[in-house]
Amino acid sequence: MSDREYLIHDVPWKALLVFSLPMMLGNLFQQLYTMTDSVIVGRFVGEKALAAVGASYSLTSVFIAVAIGGGVGSSVLVSRAFGSRRYDELKTAVCTSLLSFLVLSLLLSAFGYAFSDGIMRLLNTPEDIHADAVLYLRIYFLGLPFLFMYNILSSVFNALGRSRIPLYFLIFSSLLNVALDLLMVAVLGQGIAGAAWATLIAQGISACFSFAVLMRTLSGMESARSRIFDSGAFGRMVVLAIPSILQQSTVSIGMMLVQSVVNGFGSQVLAGYSAGMRLENIATVPMVSIGNAMSSYTAQNLGARNEERVSIGYRSSYWMVLFFAVVICLAFELFSVPLVGMFIGGSGTDLAYGTGVSYLRFMGWFFAIIGFKMATDGVLRGSGDVKVFTAANLANLGTRVAFSFILAPVIGVAAVWYIVPVGWLINWGISFIGYRRGIWRNEG
Repeated sequence: MSDREYLIHDVPWKALLVFSLPMMLGNLFQQLYTMTDSVIVGRFVGEKALAAVGASYSLTSVFIAVAIGGGVGSSVLVSRAFGSRRYDELKTAVCTSLLSFLVLSLLLSAFGYAFSDGIMRLLNTPEDIHADAVLYLRIYFLGLPFLFMYNILSSVFNALGRSRIPLYFLIFSSLLNVALDLLMVAVLGQGIAGAAWATLIAQGISACFSFAVLMRTLSGMESARSRIFDSGAFGRMVVLAIPSILQQSTVSIGMMLVQSVVNGFGSQVLAGYSAGMRLENIATVPMVSIGNAMSSYTAQNLGARNEERVSIGYRSSYWMVLFFAVVICLAFELFSVPLVGMFIGGSGTDLAYGTGVSYLRFMGWFFAIIGFKMATDGVLRGSGDVKVFTAANLANLGTRVAFSFILAPVIGVAAVWYIVPVGWLINWGISFIGYRRGIWRNEG
């Protein structure tokens, strides 16, 4: 047995744990990119600068979600080809994915740079932070091709069962980002622009190194013939990638739309909300990783005709989710004040602190729900049963956006996070019904 085929042959709970832990660490370091910008800008530039980065983050998260969703969709093709040892098909899928998303990233980069100012105005960004938010966004969009390349490459490595490689590069690039942030913001005094350039440089170097390693990895796989671009592979990738992008971007699109509601409460509330939102994103990392692990696990086992292993692994994933949910709840309930203070610092206003702390203490109780949702969506996505989880995630998005706009003017900004667990619960319920129907067994 190849050591890269443990998702097919090893004990299901162990295979998922071995596969998902490096992915969790990798995703944590991915979050460290944006968290570093917020922490350093908030502490060395000020509360308004933190709010400006937070206002920008709602939009950048959508583009990150497109990159991650596209990578997950591509990884299903790669996982299936790898599970059945069709290496020609595997290499063709990799090349087609990289070329397709490079073109898409260039188009999105140009669009984002040109319309940053208008988008920030549509999102009702407070006037006192508008210029800084636009500046951060425009530099960010220049590096969008690197972001896409890195996420597609990471998904390919994960599909091959080599999830440690993206982790190593994330550790390297995250530490480089921290060093560059401190240099450009704290030492050279370049403010928000320095934070944006630090992220671009660190991610660009990591993407180039990842590409070189992947090419070396693929060269070791024997194949008679592969193509740089294949229309058939492109079509299959699009069918899988579009719903994956919708699934991955549901939270991010909702965040962007809801951002306009939060922005209406002013920059102090926005600063506290930004701190809470960043910490929530870190807390969801284990859940997202378990879901992505279930996706590759499902794809490989269906490719090897091991349907029953998928059901066993799915049950194991729920125990993993419960463990992490308890840890997150305890951390948010006991340490919410110092966690928010890590972003805002000693000069933060009471309103900013109160907003962030309230956010965390409420949300801490509900992370098991999003974990169950992610695990269930992972099975459906990995099997190619895309209709159910697409509908489930759209229901989640619609619920969060609609009720935020309706309730926030009545009961205050807290309505924005009160509705989040309801959306998660609806999403999980619809996806679970789809899982129980069992159509996914016939999709592989």
